[in-house]
Amino acid sequence: MEFADYLDSRLVVFLESTTQEGAIDELISLVEREGKLPNRKMFQQAIWHREQIISTGIGMSIAIPHAKLSGLTNFFIAIGIQRTRGIEWNALDGAPVRLVFLIGGPDDRQSEYLQILSQLTTAIRDADLRKELLRARSAEDVIAFFS
Repeated sequence: MEFADYLDSRLVVFLESTTQEGAIDELISLVEREGKLPNRKMFQQAIWHREQIISTGIGMSIAIPHAKLSGLTNFFIAIGIQRTRGIEWNALDGAPVRLVFLIGGPDDRQSEYLQILSQLTTAIRDADLRKELLRARSAEDVIAFFS
């Protein structure tokens, strides 16, 4: 599958939160509302456990919080865009985060998971794409940039 096949305009939000905790909560709430999370609490714990190991703020104003759980049947990617100001995320380059890609999926499909991460990181290295995402006016615009 291609990266764009995992995207859904219903899982894109222009973040109101200006904190890491708030942004992650906004994205998890969105995913839960769309029926993608059978157990919000377990997923949220897995996300925060991962953040405690090492920050998912990878640099370039991007964070990729992610978790795999046995109760999930398919992968999903929720995208959060903070247009007004960056979020302190303890990112590797020290820069605030403005683009958040929350990834969840089943714990028994490691190769698919790695493929998703690889395709995402390849796409977001493009500075023009990052600028377009920050200028997007709608969820549909965001999805179109990845097509």
